Amino acid sequence: MAERLLIRALKGGKSTKIVTLNGKNMTKMPSMLEKLPGLKTLDLQNNRIPKVCPEISTLTQLTALNLGNNLLEEVPEEMKYLTSLKKLHLFGNKIHRFASGVCDGLQNLILLNLNKNQLTWIPQEISRLKSLTYLSINHNQLASIPRELCFLENLSELQLNYNQLICIPKEINFLKKLQKLLLVRNNIESLPEGLCDLFNLRILDIAGNVIQMFPPGFQDLKLREFYCEGNPLFLKQPVNAVKHEDIWSLQEITSRFIMNQLAEKNPFLMQAIEWYPQVRNIISQGRKCAICGKSFLTIWLECVEFFPPSKNWKISRNLQLVPLRILICSYKCFNQRNPNLFGIAQV
Repeated sequence: MAERLLIRALKGGKSTKIVTLNGKNMTKMPSMLEKLPGLKTLDLQNNRIPKVCPEISTLTQLTALNLGNNLLEEVPEEMKYLTSLKKLHLFGNKIHRFASGVCDGLQNLILLNLNKNQLTWIPQEISRLKSLTYLSINHNQLASIPRELCFLENLSELQLNYNQLICIPKEINFLKKLQKLLLVRNNIESLPEGLCDLFNLRILDIAGNVIQMFPPGFQDLKLREFYCEGNPLFLKQPVNAVKHEDIWSLQEITSRFIMNQLAEKNPFLMQAIEWYPQVRNIISQGRKCAICGKSFLTIWLECVEFFPPSKNWKISRNLQLVPLRILICSYKCFNQRNPNLFGIAQV
């Protein structure tokens, strides 16, 4: 049956645009594909193909390739020659690595589906997929993702469900066009503050992680759907933790003074700081107090504030209050807290 379909396709020559050999029990990719230089779509899913043939590199007009549910063990190097490729489906294989340089030629790729493979890492070179808008790597074994993934400036949908992630890079704030983020069933303990800069984010699903509260600014996201069931969220008021005196180190006092003067555009300090890289490095770790808005280096108290989710959010069942992580700089500010703010940890 597969042979007849191929013969028919070959008769079309350059005019053949689509070849579908889905579920033909094939154990290798037909090398005669090189005789179809005008091919646009190639569907070889649901076979038993362990590797691609070298001849596929001649299909420079190919825009869609489906090799899902085969026996591939890597994202093949030959892919880099498919310079017109826009959609690449590699789900349901045994892929555990990317071949060297495979991302170099895929400048037009907009969709990459790697679901249900055996990936434990993603190469930094993934940042070269400049046109990528949809990336799905569900059901793999990823323990982390490289910060370079966050430089895919056109990415609008990212799916990383059912992996082993424990954190998300702080550089996620660079994904300005991201609209959908799915992180279901990982081991994520907290979300980075950069997530709150994603003003185009509309769907966020973090169900089944180990998140207790959310970063400052989370309440300002313009979400339409938010799912967080299966996380140990703070749902009750935690025990107040009160520290009765402020004892700051000389470094803390100096750092607070410098950071707050820089915030006020002190011209002398703005010029002088350029000569002290060590000081710049220290104050770069500064934070802002959620109460007074001033900068500090050492967190005096970590708190949780409860806020009701937006009426515009479609949310998990029974979620009435969302716990927000708040950082406070002093006992004075803690005493000025609003009634929904509770101390949970001393530093």
